[in-house]
Amino acid sequence: MAIATACVALAATACTSDSDSPEAKNPAPAASADKQRGLPPALTKQQALTEIDRYSTVNNRANTDRDRALLDTIEDGPLYAMSVSEYKETEGLTTSERKAYKPWAYDTQNAQLYIPRIGPGQPRWFAAALSGTKDKAPNRLAVFAEQPQHKRWEMVSVADLYGTDLPKVALDADGYATAVPANDNKELAADADLLRSGILDNFATGGQNSGKKIFAASKARDQQIKVHDETGKQYGSQGTSTFAGAANRYRDAYALKLADGGALVFFSHTHTQTDAVARSGLQLNPGKDDRAWLHDIPRRSIQYTFVCNDAAMVPAKAAPSTLLAYTCARTDASGPPVNSASLPRA
Repeated sequence: MAIATACVALAATACTSDSDSPEAKNPAPAASADKQRGLPPALTKQQALTEIDRYSTVNNRANTDRDRALLDTIEDGPLYAMSVSEYKETEGLTTSERKAYKPWAYDTQNAQLYIPRIGPGQPRWFAAALSGTKDKAPNRLAVFAEQPQHKRWEMVSVADLYGTDLPKVALDADGYATAVPANDNKELAADADLLRSGILDNFATGGQNSGKKIFAASKARDQQIKVHDETGKQYGSQGTSTFAGAANRYRDAYALKLADGGALVFFSHTHTQTDAVARSGLQLNPGKDDRAWLHDIPRRSIQYTFVCNDAAMVPAKAAPSTLLAYTCARTDASGPPVNSASLPRA
Protein backbone atom coordinates (compact mmCIF):
# COMPACT_ATOMS: atom_id res chain seq x y z
CA MET A 1 0.00 0.00 0.00
CA ALA A 2 2.77 2.45 0.84
CA ILE A 3 4.90 3.58 -2.04
CA ALA A 4 8.64 3.66 -1.38
CA THR A 5 10.74 4.79 -4.27
CA ALA A 6 14.39 4.37 -4.58
CA CYS A 7 16.66 6.62 -5.83
CA VAL A 8 23.24 7.68 -7.23
CA ALA A 9 28.15 10.20 -9.40
CA LEU A 10 31.42 12.22 -10.74
CA ALA A 11 34.43 13.37 -13.08
CA ALA A 12 37.33 15.77 -12.84
CA THR A 13 38.07 18.86 -14.88
CA ALA A 14 40.97 21.29 -14.83
CA CYS A 15 40.68 25.03 -15.30
CA THR A 16 43.18 27.59 -16.50
CA SER A 17 43.19 31.37 -16.41
CA ASP A 18 44.80 34.14 -18.43
CA SER A 19 48.08 35.17 -16.78
CA ASP A 20 47.11 38.82 -17.22
CA SER A 21 43.80 38.50 -15.39
CA PRO A 22 43.31 39.98 -11.88
CA GLU A 23 42.72 36.49 -10.54
CA ALA A 24 46.10 35.30 -11.83
CA LYS A 25 47.87 38.16 -10.02
CA ASN A 26 46.26 37.20 -6.71
CA PRO A 27 48.35 34.45 -5.07
CA ALA A 28 45.70 33.52 -2.49
CA PRO A 29 43.96 30.77 -4.51
CA ALA A 30 47.25 29.05 -5.33
CA ALA A 31 48.36 29.27 -1.73
CA SER A 32 45.05 27.82 -0.62
CA ALA A 33 45.35 24.99 -3.13
CA ASP A 34 48.90 24.24 -1.97
CA LYS A 35 47.75 24.16 1.64
CA GLN A 36 44.87 21.83 0.77
CA ARG A 37 47.16 19.52 -1.19
CA GLY A 38 49.46 19.32 1.81
CA LEU A 39 46.70 17.63 3.82
CA PRO A 40 46.55 13.82 3.85
CA PRO A 41 43.68 12.04 2.10
CA ALA A 42 41.10 10.28 4.27
CA LEU A 43 42.58 7.02 2.98
CA THR A 44 44.33 5.82 -0.16
CA LYS A 45 42.45 4.77 -3.27
CA GLN A 46 43.43 1.14 -2.79
CA GLN A 47 42.24 1.24 0.82
CA ALA A 48 38.91 2.70 -0.34
CA LEU A 49 38.45 -0.11 -2.86
CA THR A 50 39.29 -2.64 -0.14
CA GLU A 51 36.61 -1.14 2.10
CA ILE A 52 34.04 -1.30 -0.72
CA ASP A 53 34.88 -4.98 -1.31
CA ARG A 54 34.67 -5.66 2.42
CA TYR A 55 31.25 -4.03 2.53
CA SER A 56 29.89 -6.25 -0.25
CA THR A 57 31.28 -9.43 1.32
CA VAL A 58 30.01 -8.78 4.85
CA ASN A 59 26.70 -7.41 3.57
CA ASN A 60 25.99 -10.71 1.81
CA ARG A 61 26.71 -12.66 4.99
CA ALA A 62 24.52 -10.36 7.09
CA ASN A 63 21.63 -10.34 4.62
CA THR A 64 21.57 -14.12 4.28
CA ASP A 65 20.69 -14.52 7.96
CA ARG A 66 19.31 -11.01 8.55
CA ASP A 67 22.10 -10.65 11.11
CA ARG A 68 21.66 -7.18 12.56
CA ALA A 69 24.80 -7.33 14.72
CA LEU A 70 26.97 -8.24 11.74
CA LEU A 71 25.31 -5.60 9.58
CA ASP A 72 26.12 -3.06 12.30
CA THR A 73 29.84 -3.61 11.58
CA ILE A 74 29.54 -2.23 8.02
CA GLU A 75 26.59 0.19 8.15
CA ASP A 76 25.62 3.14 10.30
CA GLY A 77 23.20 6.07 10.39
CA PRO A 78 20.24 6.22 8.03
CA LEU A 79 21.48 3.35 5.87
CA TYR A 80 21.53 0.94 8.81
CA ALA A 81 18.01 2.00 9.79
CA MET A 82 16.81 1.43 6.24
CA SER A 83 18.44 -2.01 5.97
CA VAL A 84 17.08 -3.19 9.32
CA SER A 85 13.59 -2.14 8.25
CA GLU A 86 13.96 -4.33 5.16
CA TYR A 87 14.91 -7.24 7.42
CA LYS A 88 11.79 -6.62 9.49
CA GLU A 89 9.61 -6.45 6.38
CA THR A 90 10.98 -9.80 5.19
CA GLU A 91 10.37 -11.38 8.60
CA GLY A 92 6.70 -10.39 8.33
CA LEU A 93 6.31 -12.53 5.23
CA THR A 94 5.52 -16.22 5.24
CA THR A 95 8.28 -18.59 4.15
CA SER A 96 6.62 -19.08 0.76
CA GLU A 97 6.34 -15.32 0.25
CA ARG A 98 10.03 -14.65 0.83
CA LYS A 99 12.31 -14.43 -2.19
CA ALA A 100 15.57 -16.34 -2.18
CA TYR A 101 18.51 -14.06 -1.40
CA LYS A 102 20.94 -13.52 -4.27
CA PRO A 103 24.52 -12.56 -3.36
CA TRP A 104 25.88 -9.48 -5.12
CA ALA A 105 28.93 -7.20 -5.12
CA TYR A 106 29.89 -3.68 -6.11
CA ASP A 107 32.08 -3.57 -9.21
CA THR A 108 35.23 -1.95 -7.85
CA GLN A 109 36.89 -2.08 -11.28
CA ASN A 110 34.53 0.65 -12.49
CA ALA A 111 34.12 2.53 -9.21
CA GLN A 112 34.56 6.31 -9.27
CA LEU A 113 36.24 7.39 -6.03
CA TYR A 114 35.96 10.82 -4.41
CA ILE A 115 38.35 10.85 -1.48
CA PRO A 116 38.76 14.23 0.23
CA ARG A 117 41.89 15.46 1.91
CA ILE A 118 41.21 15.81 5.63
CA GLY A 119 42.46 18.46 8.04
CA PRO A 120 43.34 17.89 11.71
CA GLY A 121 40.31 16.95 13.78
CA GLN A 122 38.01 16.58 10.78
CA PRO A 123 35.99 13.36 10.34
CA ARG A 124 37.36 10.95 7.76
CA TRP A 125 35.01 9.94 4.95
CA PHE A 126 34.85 9.35 1.21
CA ALA A 127 32.24 9.03 -1.51
CA ALA A 128 32.00 6.69 -4.47
CA ALA A 129 29.89 6.22 -7.58
CA LEU A 130 29.21 2.50 -7.76
CA SER A 131 27.46 -0.19 -9.77
CA GLY A 132 26.18 -3.48 -8.43
CA THR A 133 26.48 -5.00 -11.92
CA LYS A 134 29.86 -5.79 -13.45
CA ASP A 135 30.93 -3.61 -16.38
CA LYS A 136 27.91 -1.32 -16.02
CA ALA A 137 28.10 2.43 -15.47
CA PRO A 138 27.75 3.56 -11.84
CA ASN A 139 24.13 3.90 -10.76
CA ARG A 140 24.49 4.68 -7.06
CA LEU A 141 26.22 7.29 -4.92
CA ALA A 142 27.58 6.05 -1.61
CA VAL A 143 29.26 7.63 1.40
CA PHE A 144 31.60 5.75 3.75
CA ALA A 145 32.63 7.23 7.08
CA GLU A 146 35.25 6.08 9.55
CA GLN A 147 33.98 5.05 12.98
CA PRO A 148 37.03 5.85 15.15
CA GLN A 149 35.62 4.17 18.25
CA HIS A 150 35.45 0.87 16.34
CA LYS A 151 38.48 1.53 14.09
CA ARG A 152 36.56 0.62 10.95
CA TRP A 153 34.83 2.13 7.94
CA GLU A 154 31.07 1.86 7.49
CA MET A 155 28.69 2.87 4.73
CA VAL A 156 26.34 5.56 6.03
CA SER A 157 24.46 6.53 2.89
CA VAL A 158 23.66 5.19 -0.56
CA ALA A 159 21.24 6.64 -3.08
CA ASP A 160 20.11 5.50 -6.52
CA LEU A 161 21.24 7.79 -9.32
CA TYR A 162 18.58 9.10 -11.69
CA GLY A 163 20.41 9.52 -14.98
CA THR A 164 23.91 8.59 -16.13
CA ASP A 165 25.83 11.87 -15.93
CA LEU A 166 28.29 12.10 -13.05
CA PRO A 167 28.95 15.47 -11.38
CA LYS A 168 32.30 17.08 -12.11
CA VAL A 169 33.96 16.89 -8.70
CA ALA A 170 37.12 18.99 -8.37
CA LEU A 171 40.14 16.68 -8.06
CA ASP A 172 43.72 17.75 -7.52
CA ALA A 173 46.75 16.51 -9.47
CA ASP A 174 46.85 13.37 -7.30
CA GLY A 175 43.17 12.63 -7.86
CA TYR A 176 41.92 13.65 -4.41
CA ALA A 177 38.87 15.80 -3.67
CA THR A 178 38.17 18.75 -1.39
CA ALA A 179 35.60 18.51 1.41
CA VAL A 180 33.54 21.63 2.10
CA PRO A 181 30.94 22.39 4.80
CA ALA A 182 27.51 20.97 4.02
CA ASN A 183 25.77 23.27 6.49
CA ASP A 184 26.00 27.04 7.02
CA ASN A 185 28.21 27.40 3.96
CA LYS A 186 27.84 30.99 2.76
CA GLU A 187 29.65 30.16 -0.49
CA LEU A 188 26.82 27.87 -1.64
CA ALA A 189 23.29 28.66 -2.80
CA ALA A 190 21.81 26.11 -0.37
CA ASP A 191 22.87 23.96 2.56
CA ALA A 192 21.68 20.53 3.62
CA ASP A 193 18.81 21.89 5.74
CA LEU A 194 17.42 23.97 2.88
CA LEU A 195 17.75 21.02 0.49
CA ARG A 196 15.76 18.87 2.93
CA SER A 197 12.97 21.43 3.04
CA GLY A 198 12.76 21.43 -0.77
CA ILE A 199 12.54 17.65 -0.93
CA LEU A 200 9.85 17.55 1.74
CA ASP A 201 7.87 20.03 -0.36
CA ASN A 202 8.31 17.82 -3.43
CA PHE A 203 6.54 15.04 -1.55
CA ALA A 204 4.01 17.19 0.34
CA THR A 205 2.82 19.49 -2.47
CA GLY A 206 4.43 18.15 -5.62
CA GLY A 207 7.06 20.89 -5.35
CA GLN A 208 4.60 23.75 -5.65
CA ASN A 209 6.17 25.88 -2.91
CA SER A 210 9.81 25.74 -1.84
CA GLY A 211 10.49 22.65 -3.95
CA LYS A 212 10.34 24.48 -7.27
CA LYS A 213 12.42 27.35 -5.89
CA ILE A 214 15.17 25.20 -4.44
CA PHE A 215 15.42 22.55 -7.18
CA ALA A 216 15.68 22.74 -10.94
CA ALA A 217 13.93 20.09 -13.01
CA SER A 218 15.72 16.72 -12.94
CA LYS A 219 14.81 13.05 -13.19
CA ALA A 220 15.16 12.57 -9.44
CA ARG A 221 13.04 15.63 -8.58
CA ASP A 222 10.42 14.64 -11.15
CA GLN A 223 10.26 11.15 -9.63
CA GLN A 224 9.49 12.57 -6.19
CA ILE A 225 6.74 14.72 -7.67
CA LYS A 226 5.41 11.65 -9.49
CA VAL A 227 5.24 9.79 -6.16
CA HIS A 228 3.24 12.70 -4.71
CA ASP A 229 0.85 12.85 -7.67
CA GLU A 230 0.21 9.11 -8.04
CA THR A 231 0.04 8.26 -4.34
CA GLY A 232 -2.31 11.15 -3.63
CA LYS A 233 -5.01 9.72 -5.88
CA GLN A 234 -4.49 5.99 -5.29
CA TYR A 235 -7.80 5.61 -3.39
CA GLY A 236 -9.92 7.86 -5.57
CA SER A 237 -12.93 9.17 -3.68
CA GLN A 238 -12.66 6.51 -0.97
CA GLY A 239 -9.54 7.72 0.78
CA THR A 240 -6.66 10.15 0.95
CA SER A 241 -2.85 9.98 1.05
CA THR A 242 -0.82 12.92 2.29
CA PHE A 243 2.89 13.47 2.88
CA ALA A 244 4.59 15.52 5.59
CA GLY A 245 8.02 16.04 7.09
CA ALA A 246 8.96 14.12 10.23
CA ALA A 247 11.58 14.32 12.96
CA ASN A 248 14.93 13.51 11.37
CA ARG A 249 17.44 11.68 13.56
CA TYR A 250 20.10 11.65 10.87
CA ARG A 251 21.56 15.14 10.64
CA ASP A 252 25.03 14.28 9.32
CA ALA A 253 25.73 15.72 5.89
CA TYR A 254 28.77 15.62 3.62
CA ALA A 255 29.88 17.81 0.73
CA LEU A 256 32.56 17.81 -1.98
CA LYS A 257 33.71 20.79 -4.01
CA LEU A 258 32.71 20.75 -7.67
CA ALA A 259 34.89 21.95 -10.54
CA ASP A 260 32.57 24.94 -11.10
CA GLY A 261 32.84 26.07 -7.47
CA GLY A 262 29.60 24.50 -6.30
CA ALA A 263 29.29 21.37 -4.20
CA LEU A 264 27.92 17.84 -4.27
CA VAL A 265 25.98 17.47 -1.01
CA PHE A 266 24.97 14.17 0.59
CA PHE A 267 22.25 14.27 3.26
CA SER A 268 19.23 12.40 4.60
CA HIS A 269 15.62 13.23 5.36
CA THR A 270 12.57 11.61 6.98
CA HIS A 271 8.96 11.96 5.89
CA THR A 272 5.60 10.37 6.56
CA GLN A 273 2.77 9.21 4.34
CA THR A 274 -0.65 9.09 5.97
CA ASP A 275 -3.43 7.10 4.30
CA ALA A 276 -6.98 7.52 5.61
CA VAL A 277 -10.46 6.42 4.60
CA ALA A 278 -12.78 9.14 3.36
CA ARG A 279 -15.72 8.19 5.54
CA SER A 280 -16.89 5.75 8.18
CA GLY A 281 -17.78 2.30 6.94
CA LEU A 282 -14.51 1.92 5.01
CA GLN A 283 -11.22 0.34 6.07
CA LEU A 284 -7.63 0.07 4.91
CA ASN A 285 -6.43 -3.52 4.57
CA PRO A 286 -2.65 -3.82 5.00
CA GLY A 287 -0.74 -5.71 2.32
CA LYS A 288 1.77 -8.45 2.97
CA ASP A 289 4.68 -5.98 2.92
CA ASP A 290 3.00 -4.11 5.80
CA ARG A 291 2.46 -7.22 7.90
CA ALA A 292 5.54 -6.83 10.10
CA TRP A 293 4.14 -3.56 11.42
CA LEU A 294 0.36 -3.85 10.97
CA HIS A 295 -0.19 -7.62 11.41
CA ASP A 296 -2.96 -7.92 8.79
CA ILE A 297 -5.29 -5.87 11.01
CA PRO A 298 -7.61 -3.49 9.08
CA ARG A 299 -7.13 0.16 9.95
CA ARG A 300 -9.03 3.43 9.71
CA SER A 301 -5.81 5.22 8.87
CA ILE A 302 -2.14 4.28 8.51
CA GLN A 303 0.90 6.46 8.91
CA TYR A 304 4.09 5.23 7.23
CA THR A 305 7.50 6.63 8.09
CA PHE A 306 10.26 6.73 5.47
CA VAL A 307 13.97 7.35 5.96
CA CYS A 308 15.70 8.52 2.78
CA ASN A 309 19.20 9.28 1.49
CA ASP A 310 19.67 12.12 -1.00
CA ALA A 311 22.40 13.70 -3.11
CA ALA A 312 22.25 17.07 -4.87
CA MET A 313 24.49 19.45 -6.82
CA VAL A 314 24.43 22.93 -5.30
CA PRO A 315 25.72 25.95 -7.26
CA ALA A 316 27.98 28.59 -5.77
CA LYS A 317 25.78 31.37 -7.09
CA ALA A 318 22.14 32.04 -6.25
CA ALA A 319 20.42 29.49 -8.49
CA PRO A 320 18.38 26.29 -8.10
CA SER A 321 20.15 23.09 -7.07
CA THR A 322 19.88 19.79 -8.94
CA LEU A 323 18.67 16.66 -7.17
CA LEU A 324 20.70 13.74 -8.55
CA ALA A 325 19.82 10.76 -6.42
CA TYR A 326 17.61 9.49 -3.63
CA THR A 327 16.51 6.24 -2.01
CA CYS A 328 13.75 5.73 0.56
CA ALA A 329 12.80 2.83 2.83
CA ARG A 330 9.74 2.41 5.04
CA THR A 331 10.90 2.16 8.64
CA ASP A 332 7.58 2.18 10.52
CA ALA A 333 3.81 1.92 10.06
CA SER A 334 0.99 2.35 12.56
CA GLY A 335 -2.66 3.31 12.80
CA PRO A 336 -5.91 2.74 14.71
CA PRO A 337 -7.63 -0.58 13.90
CA VAL A 338 -11.26 -0.71 12.86
CA ASN A 339 -13.80 -2.38 15.10
CA SER A 340 -15.04 -4.81 12.49
CA ALA A 341 -13.20 -6.77 9.81
CA SER A 342 -16.36 -7.07 7.73
CA LEU A 343 -16.36 -3.51 6.44
CA PRO A 344 -15.85 -2.96 2.69
CA ARG A 345 -12.30 -2.21 1.54
CA ALA A 346 -11.15 1.26 0.60
